[in-house]
Amino acid sequence: MNALRNVELKARDPEPARTLQAALAAGAQDQGALHQRDTYFAAREGRLKLREERPEGDGAPSRAQLIAYARADEAAARTSAYHLVDVPDPPGLTAALDAALGISVVVEKTRRLLLAGTVRIHLDHVEGLGDWVELEAVAPPDSDLSAEHAQVAALRAALGMTDDRVVATGYAALLLEQGAATQRLVDLARRAMDRAYAPYSHFNVGVGLRDEAGALHSGANVENSSYPQGQCAETSAIGALISSGATAIREVAVMADTELIVPCGGCRQRLAEFAEPTTPVHLCGPEGVRRTVALAELLPLAFDLAEAQA
Repeated sequence: MNALRNVELKARDPEPARTLQAALAAGAQDQGALHQRDTYFAAREGRLKLREERPEGDGAPSRAQLIAYARADEAAARTSAYHLVDVPDPPGLTAALDAALGISVVVEKTRRLLLAGTVRIHLDHVEGLGDWVELEAVAPPDSDLSAEHAQVAALRAALGMTDDRVVATGYAALLLEQGAATQRLVDLARRAMDRAYAPYSHFNVGVGLRDEAGALHSGANVENSSYPQGQCAETSAIGALISSGATAIREVAVMADTELIVPCGGCRQRLAEFAEPTTPVHLCGPEGVRRTVALAELLPLAFDLAEAQA
């Protein structure tokens, strides 16, 4: 089955009442308010979430859908390709996917839905993030997307969605940047540490990584009787992240049962290859985070190939 497509744009909304009036003035039809809970899973490819939705009003029927989608992160109107599957047992599916993949973040929001032709206008209040406006122009299968981009551009102008308010990422990523996945990263690092293969040093290390799409990855140190052939936990975790299709590290948790674990010098450079100087690195013991530092604190003056070639 071919994926459905739409053209999306998301922006912060400092004046929700004004935006609502502007949407109505532009001819949009108010469809009322919805309560939505989006549970994001650590998918290996693309993004995967379970949406549980309940309209306002007593006795209003609720529904749930599993949504698998791929979308670039850029501060502009962008194409999203997605698959929808109706879910009759949301708690059961959540438990199964959590066991198989792990939950990365949960987004709770109240959504005011308006329709302007084939464009869905979402006026969202997101727990922990505040007020937002989102446009989704639904495309027919044979569309070249030019009409959808034109519709989004026209509504963007009508609603005053200026460049300084438009964001590149979704709600899940924004919550993750605020630390929503830190405890899950710590749990992954602990599990990896417990599974480490360290018969020679007896020093188990586990690492959890969050990538640019919000997916979580982990790795443990794997030793070898030919000592140089072993690898650190950071190396294992980075390999898992890259093999999944991710390209960047946004958050790190390193755990060992010692006074204070820090990555070795080589692993600091390995992390720097895919992370930013400001990327948080949580130094953990079995009980949880003991200290959090920026990567630049661990590796000042890190080698940078782009700077070296400039």
